[in-house]
Amino acid sequence: MVFLTTGLIIASSGEELMMRGYAFQVLLASCGTWATVIPVGVVFALLHSGNPNATWFSVANTAGFGILFGYAFVRTRDLWLPIGLHFGWNFTLPLFGVNVSGLRMKVTGYEMSWTAGSLWSGGEYGPEASILTSVMLVALFVYLRMAPVRRQASPLTDPPAGSEVCEATPSSPS
Repeated sequence: MVFLTTGLIIASSGEELMMRGYAFQVLLASCGTWATVIPVGVVFALLHSGNPNATWFSVANTAGFGILFGYAFVRTRDLWLPIGLHFGWNFTLPLFGVNVSGLRMKVTGYEMSWTAGSLWSGGEYGPEASILTSVMLVALFVYLRMAPVRRQASPLTDPPAGSEVCEATPSSPS
């Protein structure tokens, strides 16, 4: 259990640092919120598309997670929330005996067996390829939108007041 927890903390932290770290924040400051969050979420999904048993639906839901994690950063300007959401999802699924992004991690010795079909269970890929995850993603977006969060100051995405870096230079008369 300690090995799994440590491995998942390292993996989710590493993925979030890679996807929503420095480059993401520079893009956010220069391109805007949705012009950054959506394409980076799609790249996040494409990086998971080579996982075992991936389908177009699993890739779409994974893009939803990538967009959710990006939106979590935008709301808080802090990497801890996306890291926590990512770790929480990846940690909880193996406890229930289901695959995480197509990967099997036997933790409890139990394995969940679905009889409702792959649309509801996600099949061999795991719950990320299910319609239930799509519904849950919408609920998480709504919750994150409504949740009272304290937005941190971010020197990359929120320039200091009176900064000349992001202000337009007045044109000089010719």
